[in-house]
Amino acid sequence: MAQPPILSWEGLGLQQGGRWLFQDLDLHIGPRDRIALIGRNGAGKTTLFRLIDGQIEADRGVRKVKPGTRIVLLEQEPDLTGHATLLDWALAGGHAPARHEVEAIAGQLGIDMETATAGASGGERRRAAIARALAQDPDLLLMDEPTNHLDLAAIDWLEDWLKRFTGAFVVISHDRTFLKRLTSATLWLDRGSMRRKDVGFGGYEAWEEQVYAEEARNAERMDAKLKIEAHWLERGVTARRKRNQGRLEKLHQMRAARAAMINPAGTAKLQLANEGEFKSKSVIVAENISKSFGDRRIIREFSLRIQRGDRIGVVGSNGAGKTTLLRLLTGTLAPDSGTVTISQKLTGIVIDQQRSLMAPEKTVREVLAEGGDWIDVGDARKHVQGYLKEFLFDPAIVDAKVGTLSGGERSRLLLAREFARRSNLLVLDEPTNDLDLETLDLLQEVIADYDGTVLIVSHDRDFLDRTVTVTLGLDGSGRVDVVAGGYEDWAARRKAAAGNAAKAGSAKMVGDRSAPAPPTPPAPSRAPRLTYKDQRDLELLPARIEELDRAIAKGEDILADPDLYARDPARFASVMKGIETARAERDAAEERWLVLAEQAEG
Repeated sequence: MAQPPILSWEGLGLQQGGRWLFQDLDLHIGPRDRIALIGRNGAGKTTLFRLIDGQIEADRGVRKVKPGTRIVLLEQEPDLTGHATLLDWALAGGHAPARHEVEAIAGQLGIDMETATAGASGGERRRAAIARALAQDPDLLLMDEPTNHLDLAAIDWLEDWLKRFTGAFVVISHDRTFLKRLTSATLWLDRGSMRRKDVGFGGYEAWEEQVYAEEARNAERMDAKLKIEAHWLERGVTARRKRNQGRLEKLHQMRAARAAMINPAGTAKLQLANEGEFKSKSVIVAENISKSFGDRRIIREFSLRIQRGDRIGVVGSNGAGKTTLLRLLTGTLAPDSGTVTISQKLTGIVIDQQRSLMAPEKTVREVLAEGGDWIDVGDARKHVQGYLKEFLFDPAIVDAKVGTLSGGERSRLLLAREFARRSNLLVLDEPTNDLDLETLDLLQEVIADYDGTVLIVSHDRDFLDRTVTVTLGLDGSGRVDVVAGGYEDWAARRKAAAGNAAKAGSAKMVGDRSAPAPPTPPAPSRAPRLTYKDQRDLELLPARIEELDRAIAKGEDILADPDLYARDPARFASVMKGIETARAERDAAEERWLVLAEQAEG
């Protein structure tokens, strides 16, 4: 290391539950290090952050910090209890940042710090936490899943800030693109030990395969238990990755075929030859659909034909209309104009990360197999413990209560349960939250093997690039771009369009000074009279819908606490019931508002 470390742990050891979580770890962080901290769920990554930050004491080891070093921890779920607004929370504590610094960063992130903590959504809380952490001007910044709940614009902003950051940072993240762009070293927590390699996350997978291959070669000199473990690791990681390379090649072929159907240039003969087959394979057909809420146009004259086997990704900033588009395409929301035709044979399941659907008092066996030993998965019957291994669980948890599982384990159990059900449409709303990198590889594999159609809303750019054949990009204006390929294909299209628009604008200013003005929009037709109560509902319901959305998001954030059920089962049940009530009221309010808006428009 060129410069002396600003923080060191030597011989670090920590016990949890009567066993050593870490033993004899050595850690050194330099003043400009950019480190990815990698490890499975449960490996102790967040605990290691708390040890580095000095929040908890180790059982062994010596912690050394260079005098004057300011360490700041950006937690996954900061405790906002006791603070009226996000700003109150950000300015509290002994090392609180200056108010103007917090407000400056918050403004760039697009967050109103006067928002009440009680009604703040997950995205608002995350932005507030980032503003507070960055405003403290850290020498060492520890970030635990910083991109969770952020939209693409906020992630881009955070990446740009970290590229200019002159201190050191260590980051835990499942966002491969984020890690590849920013890190230059990797710490790997694995089975109680830690390895370091001075390569960024882009070189991690090759390094991981090298380590497992070496363990497999040395297995003959180890005891039988370690032989089995090394073999499982080699088979479960390296072999899966090799299979995924084949799936990626297949994905590229599907994208090429889909591009021929979407792009008009040079494909007329192909479209004509396959038109009948193309229509017969269609499962969802949207024709010139539009949707508005109040004066805001969410979707504008959008058409799309979705085929059996398509993997559709939906991207855009928070509030751009991703969920609205998803509801329109699946028939849970009617368009203002245009039509959506859905195949009668389509049977869908929705995985939206709502862990409240998982009864906490039930056992894993009851959730998966209704208390039995066998589970039907498609046309096959599998033993429940063997099926658990497919989703990277220790089979011994089969009789554990759902309420005792971590947030990541609940998400993985939800995936296992839903993928066992018969369906031909799968809707995934932010499926990557709370999942570690290995589980993301597994999810990618399961989606690739799924026979039906998949709709995915996600901000995880790498995940989209590995799974989808078509990307629907929303820019907030009501327009939806349809691009064959993943996130990077959509981003490239946007960049090219922005460049063309800039050139066209320059050319128009120089060579077309007499360009005609755009046509004046027609005057709106006179709305029919509504009763006083109807008019009041039309005006007030949008605010009430937003309030209910915030209440639902707040409840979901509370349920994300993996220890809540074990600590306070009565509160867990109360929060879960509150979410269900709020959802029912929100759905009724949306239906009422849509009816009134339709009447007002004549």
